[in-house]
Amino acid sequence: MSARESIEVELKLDVDADQPAPDLAGIAPGATTAAPAVYELNATYLDTPGHDLAAHRITLRRRTGGTDAGWHLKRPSHHPDARRELAIDFADAPADGGVPQAIREAITVIVRDRPLIPVAEITTERTVTLVHAADGAVLAEFCQDRVIAHAHQSQLTQEWAEWEFELVEGDAELLTVARKRLRAAGARKASSASKLARAIGAEPRAHKPARLPKKPTALDLMVHSLATHRDALLTWDPLVRENAFDAVHQMRVTARKLRSILTSFPEILDPAAIAGLADELRELGEVLGQARDREVQLEINRGLLALEDRVPDDLRKALIDDEIARQERSLRTLRFALSSARYLKLLDDLDDAIANPRPGPDADRGAVDVALAGMEHAGQRLRKAQKRLDLLDPWSDEWVEQVHRIRKRAKAVRYTADAAKPLRLKAAKKTAKRAAVIQSHLGDFQDTVVNREQIARVAALPGLSPAAVFVLGRLDAREQTRGRAAVQAYLDRV
Repeated sequence: MSARESIEVELKLDVDADQPAPDLAGIAPGATTAAPAVYELNATYLDTPGHDLAAHRITLRRRTGGTDAGWHLKRPSHHPDARRELAIDFADAPADGGVPQAIREAITVIVRDRPLIPVAEITTERTVTLVHAADGAVLAEFCQDRVIAHAHQSQLTQEWAEWEFELVEGDAELLTVARKRLRAAGARKASSASKLARAIGAEPRAHKPARLPKKPTALDLMVHSLATHRDALLTWDPLVRENAFDAVHQMRVTARKLRSILTSFPEILDPAAIAGLADELRELGEVLGQARDREVQLEINRGLLALEDRVPDDLRKALIDDEIARQERSLRTLRFALSSARYLKLLDDLDDAIANPRPGPDADRGAVDVALAGMEHAGQRLRKAQKRLDLLDPWSDEWVEQVHRIRKRAKAVRYTADAAKPLRLKAAKKTAKRAAVIQSHLGDFQDTVVNREQIARVAALPGLSPAAVFVLGRLDAREQTRGRAAVQAYLDRV
């Protein structure tokens, strides 16, 4: 199925009906305008019965007419005037008129197992004027819209007029000039973020963590932290499905932070009410971890071979081509897991823990007291592991395993301290920073441990060329030196 992803950067402004549009010729040096073209656009907007997509500022429509008929999914972008648009032509969509699979996957984390139903019908009479640069390139598209919208739930029909100015090859400066010129011609700030939002009334709002009160309870902090990371999980999920840069890593970290909050402060919420939630988050972290480990290993392998003047073909296949195949398999497994009923239930359980928290024994305690106690407990476990290391023979298997345990406990300290950061505690910031340093140095060492194990496995492959074995020996020596340097850097800090 062919899908087009783009960033839509546009101005949306309200105007009175029949408001004369300004002449946009000369809006940029040498800019001219083409003759207007008129289209009739008919769109059906879909959402869940509870308007879950609208609550996350997402719109899904099936539209006929105009130059881009088909399915369109619009999602927020980091820029206030921009939205991400996923478009699929009817020719590439299901013949039965159902929602295309690529779009379903992009909104699974929001929609889950809830049905998608028509929530509004919107007809737009659109007059389009293209703005051309001196060389003929299209800088922008100016749309004058007459809109008739009917909302299914309220049975309300509305009519209004609006202007849209969308960049094509123009830049941010052109958008600024256009805003001034259109406002001067009588346009006003848009009353809603989208046609759908205006059609269905007040746009629903997704849950956003409320600001903590001056003296928050432990329950206040718990709900705030869970909501913050739940929202991050919802953000990273569709990016993971697209294999966007760093998305797997960030979603894995988010899952681990959610689990750390629950395990570091086990008595804030009723243990019976959240039974199994931490375990499910651990399972999610593991399946994300498998994909992330393959991603990291491929990056490391490329870095190792980049230092070599000559790389035998069989070694490149073993370290690069075979690793790419393993990464692709892990990504397929991950996408399957993110569409499973188990994962969707985890999301529902998280939502319930946030919206309907069942208080535990520590719920009414002061958030500061509980946070400090949690950091102290995590710190004690870290220090205990560090003392244990002194009793072991350096570089023995048991010693290496203990170093790995120290790294994991430093990570737990960091996540526990991060959970306390909304309280603006200096101790939390310092603790997290110290733990991050330990985690970084020992993480580098752990990478070399894994890399050397991989090098040994590849070296044992039957039929490997002598040249490949020689290069592997050199790579192993280099990783050994790097690993020892990472451990020394850690020891110098403790």
